[in-house]
Amino acid sequence: MKTLRLILGDQLNSHHSWFQTKDDSVIYLMAEVRQETDYMKHHIQKVTAFFLAMRHFADTLQAQGHQIRYYKIAAEDNLQDFEKLIQKEIALHSITHFEYQLPDEYRLDEQLKAICGKLSIPSRVFDTEHFYTKREELSQFFQGKKQLLMESFYRMMRKKHQVMMVGEQPLGNQWNFDHDNRKKYKGEVPVPKAKQFPKKVSTVVDEIQQAVISTFGNIDPDNFGWPVSRKECLELLDYFCHNLLPYFGTYEDAMHTQEKQLFHSRLSFAMNSKMLSPKEVIDTVVMHYHQNQATITLAQVEGFVRQIIGWREYVRGIYWKEMPNYAQMNVLENHEPLPDFYWTGQTKMHCMSQAINQSLDDAYAHHIQRLMVIGNFSLLTQRHPDAVDAWYLGVYIDAIEWVELPNTRGMSQYADGGILATKPYVSSGSYINKMSNYCESCPYSVKDKLGDNACPFNSLYWNFLDDKKQYFKNNQRMAMMLNLLNKIPADELYRIKEKAAHIIQNPDLY
Repeated sequence: MKTLRLILGDQLNSHHSWFQTKDDSVIYLMAEVRQETDYMKHHIQKVTAFFLAMRHFADTLQAQGHQIRYYKIAAEDNLQDFEKLIQKEIALHSITHFEYQLPDEYRLDEQLKAICGKLSIPSRVFDTEHFYTKREELSQFFQGKKQLLMESFYRMMRKKHQVMMVGEQPLGNQWNFDHDNRKKYKGEVPVPKAKQFPKKVSTVVDEIQQAVISTFGNIDPDNFGWPVSRKECLELLDYFCHNLLPYFGTYEDAMHTQEKQLFHSRLSFAMNSKMLSPKEVIDTVVMHYHQNQATITLAQVEGFVRQIIGWREYVRGIYWKEMPNYAQMNVLENHEPLPDFYWTGQTKMHCMSQAINQSLDDAYAHHIQRLMVIGNFSLLTQRHPDAVDAWYLGVYIDAIEWVELPNTRGMSQYADGGILATKPYVSSGSYINKMSNYCESCPYSVKDKLGDNACPFNSLYWNFLDDKKQYFKNNQRMAMMLNLLNKIPADELYRIKEKAAHIIQNPDLY
């Protein structure tokens, strides 16, 4: 009796029950395959990080005595496809059983079910033992409800898992400190240097190039700083607690030219690859808060906990509830292609230059840069959600479809018509000015709607509201802005729309 178990690149959970005992009758299969590098063009740092993390995980399992079959991307015997490799290993080792863990992407879920349907041996699927929730838990919670409000899901999660609770009441008698966590950063608090794990990765980068994998973005092969082992991920979590958590909540929505990460944890890759579990992250952060209440307020911790036990689990539930139709939704009927500067970073708009160049350089930007700068511009200029999805899924090191798709197509682009967000997250330049110092060194004036020096976001914002007003006429959260739109004189609105049309059709001139 021999069992073959497949481990995907985002299933690096060393605490999974599979690995608790060594079994000589079990062979683990891991592979770097063109199937996964080529279905979408990815950032070079993303591909590098996943390959490094996978290799480190395989080495760790092997050191523990587990049998590992590992295929590197450029290996001559790598068939570059999961189905072919599974069939090959079954024949090579006279496998009698095949097992895998539930994938977190719909396409892989369908592929593995189809593969098992063709096998002549029994197969079995296991949970990844990573998330707080099961796939269908959100659907069950919202059954019969009209709106899928994240806040009600978040409160249920806090109660169910007893996170920062005193009986049935939230710690501090307040569920949500979001209102306190919207401060602009003006340099009043020094930001600790971002924790790095510098390593040379030229060998992996050479292998990726040898395999002729098409990537984009930038990388320094002599100084790659992302954590790619569980030990490094735990160090990053510890660094966040001791150095960044005291001001995380206060400045979580802020942006600054001199501070790329501000007080953000950058733990998303560690969690989305499953090197860290959300429970251990939350337990560690909450424990650190209880031990350091003299220096850390509840608002800092609640803001962080909400992102993980609330938002992260929520978007995963939305993904499994709405797929596969969700990936095709384009309710606002936007069809424009992405501007070239999404791949070059060459734009005069300072906020877009900052956010996009950071994304290309670091494979990372925090949630407000993604949502209210790049996402905002993409929606205001009415880019096709397929193109926006592809860019976000490719550029960010933490982007796996289950988390990227609802955040982009739902939260950012409102292409789902309000399944996830109660209103589109669009703004004029004033919001960006309120939450950053980007506008201070921009050639465009954030106060002007018209003229050569006017901030492009301003005319785009009013044009978007006018173009899409039929979609929002029954949305109470949009009523005030639609009222203001109606008060703009017809001749002024005409000039606004004329300018916006020029920006939409010629984005690379701005």
